[in-house]
Amino acid sequence: MNRTAPEDPRAARTRARLRAALLAECAERPLAEVGVAALVRRAGVGRATFYVHYADLEALAVDACADVVREAVEALHAWRGKPDPVHAPPALAAFFDSLTPHAALYRALLGPGGTGPLGRVLHSDLRAYSLRERALAGAADAPLVASAVAATFTGVLGDWLHGQLEASAAEISDQVWQLLVALHTSR
Repeated sequence: MNRTAPEDPRAARTRARLRAALLAECAERPLAEVGVAALVRRAGVGRATFYVHYADLEALAVDACADVVREAVEALHAWRGKPDPVHAPPALAAFFDSLTPHAALYRALLGPGGTGPLGRVLHSDLRAYSLRERALAGAADAPLVASAVAATFTGVLGDWLHGQLEASAAEISDQVWQLLVALHTSR
């Protein structure tokens, strides 16, 4: 994705308008049916402007869903001290619950098992955060456990979004939490 300098408020506003337009379009139709022409019309920008900021619709969609990645990483780390091994932090259940409005878009970008462009971003960000946290704590096998945590969460999230795991948001958050706590305490 081509981005202008982050300090440029005009570029930030344009990207925000494009992200909002994409989310509005995806509320009406699947991502595969969204066209650049309709999107730029809704955003009130020119087609060339779109391509200054994004290589294609998928790049815009991943950027529009980037907040979900940040929210997931924050929700998984929204506790301090010794974690409850059974119940997820409330932020994790709230995260799963928040996915409903744009679930079709997330499914288009995050496949079963955590595949797809959003899965790659989520895995990378979550692994980096987990690695940093484990290294600061002096934990053994920090790279291995960070990879396992990232793969587990991304895979479970993708499978849940695609209906391969039948559970409510509260149930899946507790279930994935238990897996992650086990990974962190196994080494």
